[in-house]
Amino acid sequence: MHQYKNASYGGESVTLDNGLIRLDMHKRICGWGWGEIYTPDGKLMAVLDHLGEMLMRDQEIPMRLEAEGYTREDTDEEKALVFDVNACVVQDKLKNTSFDPWIHYAFGESCLRGRVKISMPRDKAKIQLTMRYQSNVNGYAAYIRGPWLKVGQDSFGAAKDDAILPGVEWLVGDEWSSGSDWFKDPWALRVCPHPQKVTCPAMILSQGGDTIRLSYDPKQMATGWFNNARHVPQPVFAAPNFIDRQNNSILGLMIPAAIDDNHENLVRSPQFPVELHKDQMVNFDCEIALGKGRSLDALTEYVKEKGLPEPSYGKEELKEQLKRFAHLYNTLYWVGGRGFGVPQSKPGTPYGGPGYPKALKQYAMEHRDDPDCADLLAKMAWCDGQLAGMEQTPEQMAAYSGRLPATREKAEQVGDVILSWQKESGAFTFEPDGRHYTKDDFVVARSFIEPMGNAGEAALDICVMPALRLMQIGTEYGIDRFLAGAKKALDYCLTMTRPEGGDYWECPLHSPNLYAGGHAANAYMVGYRTFGDEKYKEAAVYWIRSLLGFTHLWEPRENSMLYNTKPCLCSSDWYFANWVRDHVQWEVLSSFEQARDLGIEWADIDKEIDWAKFRQGVTAAAVRWTIQCKNGQWLPHNLPWTYDEYVKGSFDGCYPDTHNSVTDLYGGAFIMPASIISNIVTILEREDAK
Repeated sequence: MHQYKNASYGGESVTLDNGLIRLDMHKRICGWGWGEIYTPDGKLMAVLDHLGEMLMRDQEIPMRLEAEGYTREDTDEEKALVFDVNACVVQDKLKNTSFDPWIHYAFGESCLRGRVKISMPRDKAKIQLTMRYQSNVNGYAAYIRGPWLKVGQDSFGAAKDDAILPGVEWLVGDEWSSGSDWFKDPWALRVCPHPQKVTCPAMILSQGGDTIRLSYDPKQMATGWFNNARHVPQPVFAAPNFIDRQNNSILGLMIPAAIDDNHENLVRSPQFPVELHKDQMVNFDCEIALGKGRSLDALTEYVKEKGLPEPSYGKEELKEQLKRFAHLYNTLYWVGGRGFGVPQSKPGTPYGGPGYPKALKQYAMEHRDDPDCADLLAKMAWCDGQLAGMEQTPEQMAAYSGRLPATREKAEQVGDVILSWQKESGAFTFEPDGRHYTKDDFVVARSFIEPMGNAGEAALDICVMPALRLMQIGTEYGIDRFLAGAKKALDYCLTMTRPEGGDYWECPLHSPNLYAGGHAANAYMVGYRTFGDEKYKEAAVYWIRSLLGFTHLWEPRENSMLYNTKPCLCSSDWYFANWVRDHVQWEVLSSFEQARDLGIEWADIDKEIDWAKFRQGVTAAAVRWTIQCKNGQWLPHNLPWTYDEYVKGSFDGCYPDTHNSVTDLYGGAFIMPASIISNIVTILEREDAK
C-alpha cells in the first residue's frame, strides 16, 4: 500500500524491484503516475511526484503529464516501464462541475505529449528516467518540470544528516538550503542557481545512514527551437522544501534555466517564460541512486562511476610551462636587491622579497645547463642568505610554515606557544581580536551586521593547522608533549563532517570550505604516520575527498572552467564577494603543494580516486587562467593602478585571484605561479618514476 498521502489513488500499482532499490508506481484517479522509492529494508526515501508537469503562462493551474496505461520492457540488463503521457486539459476536468459555466481556458487540448521511460538496472541501486516530450501548441510556459523528487515525504520529512549540491550548498543537520547562515540576501537565495555554478551535476541528501542522489547531464539541451535560446536543465534544490512549504526536501530539474544572475531562483517564470512551438522537443534525463553513508560518500561514488575528466593540458605542455615560469622568475619577477615579486603595491612602493618556490630550486638544480636555471641558482643563493638572517619570534614561527625551528630550544618555545592556545578539550578556538586578527574584515562585518564567527568557537581548519605544526616540531625534536597536544586536537575533530574554518579572515567561520578540507587531509595523514591510528587515515581520506564538492568536474559548451574550484560556499564579509559565483584556484594548489612538502602522495593513499589526474587537472586549470586573462577578460577591483602594469606585461605568467562562473570573466589581484610550479614538478616527478 502506498504511503504518499497527497495524491489521489486510482486503485492500480506496479513495482520495479531488483533487491537493491524498489520503485512502486501508482495511478491517480486521472492517470499514471507517481512513484515511491524505497531502500531494500523498506524505508521510503522519496516520492517521484509526477511524470512531468507544466504551467502555461496564461493559466494559473499547473498541468501534470499522465498516462492511461504502461508497457513493460524488461531485458537481461534491466527492468523498465514506459508511459505515453499527455498534459492534462484543465478545461476538460471542469466539465459538468460548478466551475464549467464561468471558467474557460484557451487551452482546449493537451499542450505537451511524450514518453517517459523508467528503467532499473538489475544489479545497481539506481533508477534511470528518460523523459521525451513534444509541444502541441505555440505558447509560453512559465515552467516545465521533469524529474521532481520529494525526499522524505511521508517518511522522515525534512530531517537530514546532511545534503550537498556541489559548488552551491553543503548543509548539516537542520540547516536550510538558501539559508542566510553564510550569506545575506539577495545572495542567500540559491534554490535555482545558475546551472554553471554547480560544480558537479548531482544533488544529494543523506538521512539515517542512507543517501539519495539525483544526477543529470548539465549540458543536455533540454529544449530549443530554430535560432531561439537554448535551455539546459535547471537544477532545483530546497532542503527543506520551502518552495511548497512542506515537510520534505526537493531535488528536481526544470526549464527555463537561469541565463544570468538576474534570472536565478525563478521556480515559476511568467516574466521570462519558455517560448514553445508546435512539435518542439523538451528532454530530461536523470539518474536516481540510493547508497549508504553521508552525502560526501554518495558524491564520491558518483565521481568513481563517472571517472575524472581529462585535464586541459597534458604533461608535455606543462613541462613547457615550467620552463616558461623559470624564465619569468629569472627575468620579469626578479627585483634586484630585494628578491622576487611583481608590482602590485601602489606606484613607488618597494616590492619583492627573498621567498621563492622550493620546487623551482629543485628544477633549476636539475637543469643547470639552462641559462635561466644557472642564473636562478645564483639569485636563490642570495635569497637564502637573506632568509637566514631574518629572525622570527616564537609567536611568528608558531603559524604553519615549511620551516622548522633551527634548535631544540627554539622548538620548545614555539611548541609551548601553540600549546598555550589549546583548550582542555583539545580544541583550538577562534580569537578574532587576538592571534586571528590578520585582516579587519570580520571586525568590520560584526560592526555593521553581525559576527562571521564568535570568539571561543572551534572549527576544523583552526584546529588541524596547529596540530600539524605540533606534529612537525614534536617529531623532529622528539618532544612528547607536543605530540600529545597534536593527538588531542586530532581526536577532538574526529566527529566533524564538513570542512570549516579556512578563509576565517574574511568568511563565516563555519561555512563549507575547500582550504580546510585540504589542510585536514594533510594533517590527518601526518597524524596517521605519527601515531599509526587507522581512524586518522580514514579521516584523511574523507577530507581529501571533500575537495570533490568544490571542484568543477564538467564545463559548459561555451566557457572553459574544467577543474576550476570554489574556495568556500559563502560570501566574504557577508556581502562583498560571492564565492558560489566565483572560482579561486590558489587554495587547492596550495593544499597539494603542502602535501608535497609533507611527503604525501594522495594517488598512492586513496586509490579509488585518481588524485594524480585531479592534481594535474587543477594545475592545468591555473595555467589556463594565466593564458585566458590575456584576452581582455580581466580587470582589477581594489587595485586599479595595476591595470597599467597589466597592459605593460608586468604580470605575465601570473594568474588572477578569481573567475566568474557565469560571465567567464577574471578579476582581482594577480598571484605569482609558485604553487603552479610546485604542482607541475610533482606531476613530472611522478611521470618520470613510472
